[in-house]
Amino acid sequence: MNQSNETTMNPPLNQESVSLEPSANLVRTIAVRERPANPGAWSNTVAFGWRALLKIKYVPEQMFDVLVTPIMFTVMFTYLFGGALAGSTADYLQFLLPGILAQTVVFTSLYTGVTLNTDISKGVYDRFKSMPIWAPSPLVGAMLGDVLRYTGASIIVVLIGLVLGYRPEQGLVGVLLALVLLNVFGFGLGWVFTVLGLILRTPGAVMTISWLVLMPMTFVSNIYVDPATMPDFLQTLVAFNPVTHLVSALRGLMSGGVTLGQLGLSLLTPVILTAVFGPLAMRLYRRKR
Repeated sequence: MNQSNETTMNPPLNQESVSLEPSANLVRTIAVRERPANPGAWSNTVAFGWRALLKIKYVPEQMFDVLVTPIMFTVMFTYLFGGALAGSTADYLQFLLPGILAQTVVFTSLYTGVTLNTDISKGVYDRFKSMPIWAPSPLVGAMLGDVLRYTGASIIVVLIGLVLGYRPEQGLVGVLLALVLLNVFGFGLGWVFTVLGLILRTPGAVMTISWLVLMPMTFVSNIYVDPATMPDFLQTLVAFNPVTHLVSALRGLMSGGVTLGQLGLSLLTPVILTAVFGPLAMRLYRRKR
């Protein structure tokens, strides 16, 4: 009786339906004795850059300033001040648009520090520091994502300018070179706001301090008017403002007449900022708890 019940409860396995032999794929997997190599620095950086773009997808309000602010400044300043400053909106637009490009990238760069501070406050970067990845990749990758944001904002400004009547004398080549220069400058400036994001306690504080830095940089420059119309002390400040050199180089690239001196000065600033604030940001990042 017991043997009959045991046979009923545990019927014999069908050898045709269940194979006890390992599959060929499993055999090949087990046979590999070498451990797969860890992703390199570039792969880590690209992964974190993609993460930055995905954050825009799920938090689309981050793109509000990138989309709306350039349109607002371009249209408003062209039609409010064009006639008074240059005699016509068309002439003023030719002067203004390269400056608006510089302003847009400078303004957008502050979000590097804001988003970094937000992630740190949520404890996300504590997890990153415990992972076997290239140490700077979370910061560099986030800034790589911001470079794409700079490019998108710049393209919007150029398109709005073309609709309003702006015509770059150097054509598409001049515009592309200007975009490259803007991205290099924005990348270097982003390290400053990365340091602020690591030092300050809240995203609101990062935003406030960043605007206190950016407003003088943009308005005490040659973005809106010729510095020759300013008082002597303002002309001195404008001459030492790195945004001034960036705008001069952009105008030269897009309208012709750019000099090596203009390009050199506009590239010197991001190189210095990266050399100074890049290592400082990494030291603060490693010590951040």
